[in-house]
Amino acid sequence: MSDLEALEARVVECRRCPRLVEWRERVAREKRAAFANEEYWGRPVPGFGDPAARVVVLGLAPAAHGGNRTGRVFTGDRSGDWLFASLHRTGFANQPKSVSRDDGLRLRDCWVSAAVRCAPPANRPTPQERDNCLPWTVDELELLPDARVIVCLGAFAWDAGLRVRAALGLPVPRPKPRFGHGAEFDGRWPLLGCFHPSQQNTFTGKLTEPMMDGVFARARLLAGLPPYPR
Repeated sequence: MSDLEALEARVVECRRCPRLVEWRERVAREKRAAFANEEYWGRPVPGFGDPAARVVVLGLAPAAHGGNRTGRVFTGDRSGDWLFASLHRTGFANQPKSVSRDDGLRLRDCWVSAAVRCAPPANRPTPQERDNCLPWTVDELELLPDARVIVCLGAFAWDAGLRVRAALGLPVPRPKPRFGHGAEFDGRWPLLGCFHPSQQNTFTGKLTEPMMDGVFARARLLAGLPPYPR
């Protein structure tokens, strides 16, 4: 078993946050009508991707009927549809869509994870839940030795990225770097901001496909990867 596989085994057994444990398991029992015949994952959702990844994508948390159902972060929900389509267009994924853990999706030079590993009620983790999950992300990043840039999907992930860097001994300057689409914070494990591909942003046009593709094209450059397509 690799170190990343050992970390995944520990993550999926985590029960540090009683509110999140109760919620994720209740959603898995009650299900959504559209997925009534499916067996929900109902546990913490580990990160996944290429162990040699140079680009790490950090989201907020699994969706109640997305990653909490499929067992793979961003898989099986509308946000994931946008994310994986963009990763495919920019050379990080072998296919533009992911619906299950065994659908053949493969990531190249990319690792996808979330700041909080359990689906939270109303998609809003508490500060304590965020802090309880932080060590998992720290451990994960330490096991990705080729990582060069963290793409933060939304302000919550941006803040988590700053906290991860601080936990790894990299001080956060004052004033704290502000999140924005295309925002960058340099140094080891530089952060790159991207609006979260939630329906609130994609349906309103706040985030467009060219905007998201532009972030991942920039991530390739920051990570020392060749432009795509060549």
